[in-house]
Amino acid sequence: MDTDKNYQQAGLRYNTLPKKVSRKEFNQYIAPRLKKPIKGPKPKISTYKIFNYILYVLHTGIQWNQLRTYHNELHWSNVYKWHNRWSKDGSYQNLFMGSIVRLEDTNKLDMSVLHGDGSNTVAKKGANRSAIQATNIIKARKPLKYQTIMATSLPL
Repeated sequence: MDTDKNYQQAGLRYNTLPKKVSRKEFNQYIAPRLKKPIKGPKPKISTYKIFNYILYVLHTGIQWNQLRTYHNELHWSNVYKWHNRWSKDGSYQNLFMGSIVRLEDTNKLDMSVLHGDGSNTVAKKGANRSAIQATNIIKARKPLKYQTIMATSLPL
């Protein structure tokens, strides 16, 4: 693709995700868009560190309960709670929209490189009913090794 060559020539890496954000970038771009709870106790560590722990989990793909914080400063479940809270209250959506606006304002938004992902699309209920009726669902779900064993153990 021509756009890949253009990005490589410009020295831009558009397909890499950040593993960690600097405190300056966090305070400038991210912190204003994350909602802070009105009630309840304040977090033991800064939202900057919590956000970087979330980035680490998302980047590495580890399970939340495998997250080990520095000197056990925060339990993994608290990091997950912050991620879940920001996910549900629209903070991530605000962050995404803010980054799009920022890229548009600085003329760095390239609309020729757009990717859609439908891997998380929810299947509608009753999808099996709309499938071809001649398909035997029970046989289709059996692993192949059991079908082979059953076929070879038949009396001749």
